[in-house]
Amino acid sequence: MDERVRWAGELYERAIFNGDAAGLATADRELDAAEADLVLARGKVLHGRFLENRVEDPRELELFERALALYNSVDDERGQALAFFWIGCFHQVVRDDTEPAVSALTLSRELATKTGDDLTLSYALRHLGVAAHSAGNLDQARALLEESTAIRRTLGFTAGVAANLVGLIYLADGDDVGALADEAAELAASVGAATISAQIEAARRSRL
Repeated sequence: MDERVRWAGELYERAIFNGDAAGLATADRELDAAEADLVLARGKVLHGRFLENRVEDPRELELFERALALYNSVDDERGQALAFFWIGCFHQVVRDDTEPAVSALTLSRELATKTGDDLTLSYALRHLGVAAHSAGNLDQARALLEESTAIRRTLGFTAGVAANLVGLIYLADGDDVGALADEAAELAASVGAATISAQIEAARRSRL
């Protein structure tokens, strides 16, 4: 059982058996925080299904927006950064709707920077880089992807580094394409990231 759910149950028992109702507000807060994590996780599962079948489930955005509201209610800015990322990712990947995507991703970037959440920051930067690439702002796209990649290297997020290198292959000068593709392939293979490996080879073929 989630520790926050267990603690809320204990606070309930204190109220019922001991007459100490002061903790019920804390119980509400703990349950809101736990619910935020749960609905965000459910939204991510639906996003994974979209990537598999390319059929939008309207519950996905509803779940991410519910998570954001709950994180707001408990003043969890780290959670807000994560929820804003997924809202932005939904608009970008599922609906191909750039304006709300960039708006949410920018807020995610700001909050992740503020709270020191480097993993979420790396995701926000990556997807802002994708948006810049789509808009034809290639130098900006490269800078954002390189910043995200540097963070991911520091975190030891190998699959994430390989995924970013796919984007950088498409942005690279001709002489750099092969080296980037070779590094990306090695990294992806080292962690069994088969989906990324296929993307790397597609990028290599398109550029060489």
